[in-house]
Amino acid sequence: MVSVSNNLPRFGLGLAALGRPGYINLNRDVVFGAAGTEGRQLEAMQNRADEVMGALVAECSKKGNSETGDSLTWFDCARSYGLSERFVGEYLRKRNVKPEDVYVSSKWGYTYVADWNVALESGAPHEVKDHSVDNFLKQLKETEKELGEYVNLYQVHSATFESGILSDERAHEALAKCREERGWSIGLSVSGTVQDDIIRTAMKIKTVDGDRLFDSVQCTFNMLEQKPGPALSEAHEVGMDIIIKEGMANGRVLKSDVIQSVAKRMGCNPDALALAAILAQPFQPRVLSGAVTPEQLTSNLEALELSKKLTSEDGKGILDEIMEGCRMESEQYWSDRSALSWN
Repeated sequence: MVSVSNNLPRFGLGLAALGRPGYINLNRDVVFGAAGTEGRQLEAMQNRADEVMGALVAECSKKGNSETGDSLTWFDCARSYGLSERFVGEYLRKRNVKPEDVYVSSKWGYTYVADWNVALESGAPHEVKDHSVDNFLKQLKETEKELGEYVNLYQVHSATFESGILSDERAHEALAKCREERGWSIGLSVSGTVQDDIIRTAMKIKTVDGDRLFDSVQCTFNMLEQKPGPALSEAHEVGMDIIIKEGMANGRVLKSDVIQSVAKRMGCNPDALALAAILAQPFQPRVLSGAVTPEQLTSNLEALELSKKLTSEDGKGILDEIMEGCRMESEQYWSDRSALSWN
């Protein structure tokens, strides 16, 4: 059974916004230019991804402490994040990066169908979900081709009760076999108002040998959406690796007056404060940045040191202030998120 290690990287780069021309993060035009312009073309997007990945590699190399995982570069991608797996694989292979010098997580379960477009016909999906065994085996081969030697963690992308993945014993057997044969950890990502229920269900799923199937969970948790917190603590207590995505709430957390005022009072950047408040949680999460420029990444990385202040005796009151002042009802949070446009 794979157990949570204390030398895994606590901060990584998610490529949801870098691996494809369109995403739901706010104000993408500011960085990439308008849809259909040169900045959204494949070559330009890959160059942008290379630049941000390179910035993370440079920052991690400064840490120089492999025992704590601080020096280990972590990239998170998915079959449905456009060409994110290809971008990561080509970046690492061209630079002859050794598998042991990088941590890579990816996901299966969605297929990217937007054909490198930002805007689609009304109602047309950018990605299509399929959690069947056949699709797992298909996408597993695709992932292996793109970056197989680098994969450390393979995750079910947005597991739901409706998709059948939580009750499909054939799928569970296939996932356990993948872990046994490849040495990859197996995880799941969750989204929506019932993330906590899905996490608790996933915790109980066992292999035929009686081991827990899922080694990790990647969850949406941020200062606006805090509902999954208790379930994440329970998962942490049984040894699951806790990964947090959308820590910036697709940019919406920066609109919080509480985040802005506390950041000003502390003399730090609002984005770093929002991520630090996540890192300070008792379930000891690892956090993904959605940065799309080196400057954004550098600012996000300040969260690592800032989180230490929030967990100190003097800082706990500040953390409580942020959490109480920012918290939204989960239903409203996800309703607002569903209204975000691909841009």
